Order: sequence, then structure tokens, then C-alpha cells
Amino acid sequence: MAPDIFKIRRDKIARLKELGVDPYPLKFDAAVSIQDALDRFDGPDAETSARLAGRMMAVRGKGKTAFVDLRDRTGKIQLYFRKDDLGDEQFEVFKLLDIGDLIGVTGPLFRTKMGEISIHVESFELLCKSLRPLPEKWHGLRDVETRYRQRYLDMIANPDVRDTFIHRTTILRTLRNVLDDKGFIEVETPMMQPIPGGATARPFITHHNALDMELYLRIAPELYLKRLLVGGMERVYEINRNFRNEGVDTRHNPEFTMLEVYQAYGDLRAMMALTEEMVAACARAVTDDTKVTFKDRKLDVTPPWPRYQFMDLIREHASIDPADPAAVLKAIAAKGEKTEGLEPLQALDEVFDLYVQPNLWDACFVCGQPLAMTPLCRAQTEDATVADRFEPFAAQMELGNAYSELIDPVEQRKRFLEQVGDEAVAAGTGKIDEDFLTALEYGMPPAGGLGIGIDRLVMILTGSPSIRDVILFPLLKNK
Repeated sequence: MAPDIFKIRRDKIARLKELGVDPYPLKFDAAVSIQDALDRFDGPDAETSARLAGRMMAVRGKGKTAFVDLRDRTGKIQLYFRKDDLGDEQFEVFKLLDIGDLIGVTGPLFRTKMGEISIHVESFELLCKSLRPLPEKWHGLRDVETRYRQRYLDMIANPDVRDTFIHRTTILRTLRNVLDDKGFIEVETPMMQPIPGGATARPFITHHNALDMELYLRIAPELYLKRLLVGGMERVYEINRNFRNEGVDTRHNPEFTMLEVYQAYGDLRAMMALTEEMVAACARAVTDDTKVTFKDRKLDVTPPWPRYQFMDLIREHASIDPADPAAVLKAIAAKGEKTEGLEPLQALDEVFDLYVQPNLWDACFVCGQPLAMTPLCRAQTEDATVADRFEPFAAQMELGNAYSELIDPVEQRKRFLEQVGDEAVAAGTGKIDEDFLTALEYGMPPAGGLGIGIDRLVMILTGSPSIRDVILFPLLKNK
């Protein structure tokens, strides 16, 4: 940007002050939204005047008249400025305005010869003088990383971006409404934890100076929420921020939002019904339908969702016996992926990702994963090697995870030791949440637990191809 732009705009600010205009006033009273003004003009109780505030997005005209496009969070309206109406001094103030400035206007509504509802401005106020010019929509914001890094410009130039985040709020509100109506209580649990638990992931580590202790940003709130079931809060949920010190791609961000729900005396089946109901309600709230469009393809989230078995899907799509480790590794290699160092369960999960997941488009449940993959889940009654678990999938993405919860404290301790390793625990390098095990020893009711990735759900329901499109300020490398 040419450095004289700042000087030109600073000079304008100086001139405005000479004219007695505050370029950064305190407030602007009694403004309605642009959409409200448009609706009222065409409504049964038609209003003939409006008082609006917004950002100038375009200026047309020369001499003694001008047309301005004004935009706020709800839409755009045309303003008509005329020197004969405003007077010399006010029109001079108008001439000192630029695209990007925030203004408030008052005047009658009318319809132009072209049929466009506009405001004939009788008075206006400068609400904020911008020093930087806005980028051109198709040139200044073409770079995707710039859009993410300067989200404020992205939203100014692309109103549909704002709409995405408004839809995100609608989705969160809908989830809360469904759960609140069913008697669930929203709670908050610690984001800094002495032991990272509830999931397997690399945590972010921090240090509390006053207590001189190492803490971890939570990777999941699960173990704290289950403590609440022990304490008698039988239906709880948390919409929480989790942190995992891992990779970044179109589906992963180190900081992300999850919904976790726990229902005492429920199980996996209860969580399935709840998942279907919540996702369908969110789809209707955003699109008025349970069939949405993602990546130019129809996606159906209409209940009931089909149930598939994890091992059956691998047999079908990878054409191998999932119980044969050699066949599993061979299938991975056939896709050009490395197999060195993969544990058998990791390899099985990799085969699922490579062969099965690309075929899961419409919403469905994948059930019956090996128990060893899920240390916090109870086994199926009919097969102790299989977890009573499901993962919801849609648009080739895993949306979450759900269990019939393990409530046996002796078995839970055994699983933790297997996961961490006896030697690591003895050496102090592996940590087990002893307080959680103590809570289980007091007795936790049978329960179903569910986690849903909010960011991915918003992606699907708003047609956003990247997780960065639905996180206001995604993590980016320093420039």
C-alpha cells in the first residue's frame, strides 16, 4: 500500500476536526438493522423513514449527488446523498468520507426507478474514519491464508463468511436446546489438567508458577464429566475447547470444539438416538432440510442412520481378512503408505482410513471396533474383544465417538496400566488419574457417553470444505 494513503486520510481527519466532526464518536443511538428497514418498508405497517448504521462499501456519482452502498451484519442498502438537502458544510463532510468508513444515516425510504429500496439521506454522522483502504474483493483477498489471518477483512469482503459463523452459532444453540429439553445440564470442567486424560493424543504442556506444577491443556473433558455422574448429576454436557499438539490439515486444528454428553442409565443405543436427533435438528435449523449440500454433492442426515460393523466394512472395501496382520500391512503398502513401526491396531485403523472412510458419505454409524482401541469403553456382552462403541460418519469424515461407558474400577485400572505401561508408571513417566479411579470406586451408574466434533459438523452443514473456514481465527504459522 502506498504510504501517502495514510497521509491523505490523516489530512482528512484533520479537516473533519476543523469542521467540528469527531472522527471516532462514542455511540449512535436508535439504529435498526438494514434488513429490518427493508422488511418494514414492504410490510403491512410500512414505515417511510429509517435510522441505520453500517460500513460504506461503494460510492457512485460526482458533483452534487452521490449513491453509497451501506452494509451491516444483515445486508446492504443504497443511500442517496444530495448537496441541496444536506447543505454546504454537511456535504463537505460527506466528500471527506471513504469506502470503509462507518457512518450512521437518517432519512426517508423510497424505491428507485429500477425498483431498489433506498434511503434519501437527510442527515448523517461519521462513526469511524478508516485509515486503511479495503482490499478489492477479488484481488486483495484471493490468498487463502490472508483470509484466515485477517478474518475481519475476509468478513467485510465476503458476507457469506459472516453467514457461516452465524450458522455456527445457530448450530450450537440448537444442540443446547435439544439437550436442555431432555433435562441435560451444561457444565464447565478444567481446561488445565494435571493429567491429560479422556483421549489418546499429544498434549500441550504449560507450567503454573505459583503452584510450581506442570499442567496440560486438556485433550478431552471426559474423565471430569464422568466424575459428575458419580456425584449424581445424571445428565451432563459440555461444549468445550480441546487442545492436541498434532498436525494441521483441512480436518484438524490444534484447538477445536467438542460437544461431550453423558447420560446415566443410558447406553450406546441411547447415544445413537440422541446423535441422530441433534444432527437432524441442526441441519433443519440451518437449511430447513435434512438433506444438505457439501462439496457440490447431496448429503443425507435424515434419521434413522444405517449401522455398519467395523470389521465387515474392512472386509467389504479392502477385500482382506482384518484378522490377518500380514494382509492388513499389505493393503496399506498397496496404497503407497509406509508400514514400518505400525502396531497391529494402528495398521487396522489405517486400513479403515484408506479403504473404508472414502466410501462413507451419507450419515451412518460405524460400530464394533476392537476393544483394545478404546480403553474407556465397556466390551460388548456377546463378544469381550469388541467395544460397545460407535463412530458417526458423514461426508467421509468421522464426526465423533460414543461408548457404553466402562464403570468397573478394577477393569478400568487394568486398562489404564495396559495403556500406559507398568514400567512407565513405576518410573514416574506414565501417569494414571488415580482420583478418577477413586471416583469409580464410589460407584458410577451405567451410562452412555458421546463426543461430537462441532467444527466438522459445522463444515458439513454450511458446505465449508476446510476446518479453517469454520474457525474464526485458526492457528497459522507466524509470518
